[in-house]
Amino acid sequence: MKLHTLKPAEGARKERNRVGRGQGSGNGKTSGRGQKGQKARSGGGVRLGFEGGQQPLFRRLPKRGFKNINRKEYAVVNLETLNRFEDDTTVTPELLQESGIIKDAKSGIKVLGTGELNKKLTVKAAKFSKTAEEAIKAAGGSVEVM
Repeated sequence: MKLHTLKPAEGARKERNRVGRGQGSGNGKTSGRGQKGQKARSGGGVRLGFEGGQQPLFRRLPKRGFKNINRKEYAVVNLETLNRFEDDTTVTPELLQESGIIKDAKSGIKVLGTGELNKKLTVKAAKFSKTAEEAIKAAGGSVEVM
């Protein structure tokens, strides 16, 4: 095989359809748009969701709920995942990110009490659940709210 013998796979390359280029092309004269009407005109067509004047679906359905734009979302860490650190380690959001436990710190870290903690750690985070806080202190560690 040589570079000059290479060619794309069969059916991989398709010539684009050039409309309005004569009768012989099969798409001459009206260029596949049919005769007259809104869709035949330049710039013609209807907006997204338009149903021919019938009340569109997005207006027929009742609107419900509320999306708080100021909502804070926390990156969640469970107690059992903190066991991978050595005793007397200070666990910070940066350390959690470096070790790949969390991908993005978001609005901060929240430590939840799932699992058991067997290490004595100092944990720095934005929020702690009550059970997580108690478990960390029971293991001889300390909790710091950032």
